[in-house]
Amino acid sequence: MAESEVIHSWSAPRSLSTTLMYSFAQRDDTEVLDEPLYGVFLQETGAERPYREEVLSKMETDGVKVVKEIVYGPGRKKYRFCKHMAKQKLRGLPDDLMKRGKHIILIRNPLDVLPSFDKVVPPTFHEIGLATLVTIYSELCDLGNPPAVIDASELQRDPEGALRGLCEDLNIPYQPAMLKWEAGRKPIDGIWAPWWYSSVHKSTGFKTERTYPKPFPPSLYGVLEQCLPFYNFLKGHCMQSSCLLSSPLPPPSLPVPANEKLLAWVGNEILPRDSAKVSVFDSVVQGGDSVWEGLRIYKGKIFKLEEHLDRLFDSAKALAFNNVPTREEELISSPVFYGNAVLAEWKPPVYDNTKGIILVTATTRRNSPNNLDSKIHHNNLLNNILAKIEGNNANADDAIMLDKDGYVSETNATNIFMVKKGRVLTPHVDYCLPGITRATVMDLIVKEGFILEERRISLSEFHTADETAISCSVTFFLLQVWTTGTMGELSPVVKIDGRVVGDGQVGPVTRRLQNAYKKLTEESGVPIPTYHAEE
Repeated sequence: MAESEVIHSWSAPRSLSTTLMYSFAQRDDTEVLDEPLYGVFLQETGAERPYREEVLSKMETDGVKVVKEIVYGPGRKKYRFCKHMAKQKLRGLPDDLMKRGKHIILIRNPLDVLPSFDKVVPPTFHEIGLATLVTIYSELCDLGNPPAVIDASELQRDPEGALRGLCEDLNIPYQPAMLKWEAGRKPIDGIWAPWWYSSVHKSTGFKTERTYPKPFPPSLYGVLEQCLPFYNFLKGHCMQSSCLLSSPLPPPSLPVPANEKLLAWVGNEILPRDSAKVSVFDSVVQGGDSVWEGLRIYKGKIFKLEEHLDRLFDSAKALAFNNVPTREEELISSPVFYGNAVLAEWKPPVYDNTKGIILVTATTRRNSPNNLDSKIHHNNLLNNILAKIEGNNANADDAIMLDKDGYVSETNATNIFMVKKGRVLTPHVDYCLPGITRATVMDLIVKEGFILEERRISLSEFHTADETAISCSVTFFLLQVWTTGTMGELSPVVKIDGRVVGDGQVGPVTRRLQNAYKKLTEESGVPIPTYHAEE
């Protein structure tokens, strides 16, 4: 007899945990234990089971002895696989239970677990034990030993791939024998097998016949609602190679790593980034029925907050929203709603404002007020997205969008300006959003002594624009087009539809307005309240 290396499998009930135990039992180097802590659990909790007295009379009920003498006692084989239910991890058990050995967390969707459990014992949130599974996961991570998390559905979908991935994570050799076993009762079964194992006794492997799911019992909805957040948390930590429910797409890149740990205000809750979600039944999901504002903070002050709130409330009123938060409430939250959510991110300007950007003209037209008034700052932005796709396909930064008559309106994301014969021109806002940065720059243009003209502008005028600067009696033709937006500020344009703008360099008017805008952001804004703990 020698010491075996212990592999702990933690799960909620009805999660294919017995099936996984049978799989490991087929290995020639592994012995298995079926819930060695069950007697301790029944003794300590007083939980009622049809087989309670038999378990208490035949199993060790001293938790210390179970861990030291049974779980970690001498073994006949190299590995010992211990199947545990999460709820059986009680206080007072020796620390060695978690600090030693290797650990697996096996999960299964509560939609499948609850009806199955209900056939024997009415399920409760505590009985299912998903919250305890999350605690076990966190404890193991704190110990520097994060467990493998595997979803039962993947064991059924791709048994060999899932088991290979699991063995690799456990650093043990995979054995093909793990895929098959004989039907019927097993000597390793626990005393409770006649009540719980009828289905698994019919099995010879992981794969099951795919059947149409039965309706979920309404009586179990309350427990389901409690369990799902914990299941979803663990699902997010599934082994990438073996979790069917993990996204097949790579996670989105975060140019600023600090954004990974941000909190979001959704409804009345402050949630971590990955937990911030909107219901699929929300009208914003089904029809884009929402309004929003994006804000920028400079040196602890929200720039143009009042103007953003004005536009937000105007947009909400135009869409006839009810129960809109008051202006005072929105001043506290600095909002993005109709879903009543607030999202915060660290984000540098989204364009290259030093070297400039490239634009192409999209075939997708900007909305007409006859169809959807662009003065409403709404979430229904499909035509902008289609124009952006055209820009992406042309390897441009953004796309110019025309109105129904072929005049320039704006880009897919920003307003646009140009200099022509000493005048700064910008399109009317009949077919575009009246941008707050646009209005700010228009004020700066006048303050800086330039002539501002708001009128219809054809595309060819943008192709032949000029920014004329007089210095020492020499005329220079330099960059003459720029875009404006909260997220991009003032972005010089160096090429439109393959035509170089000016000489492709940032001109003095653009640079002067960039500097004036930068100074304004540093000097104005609404301070964000700060709170200091009382000493």
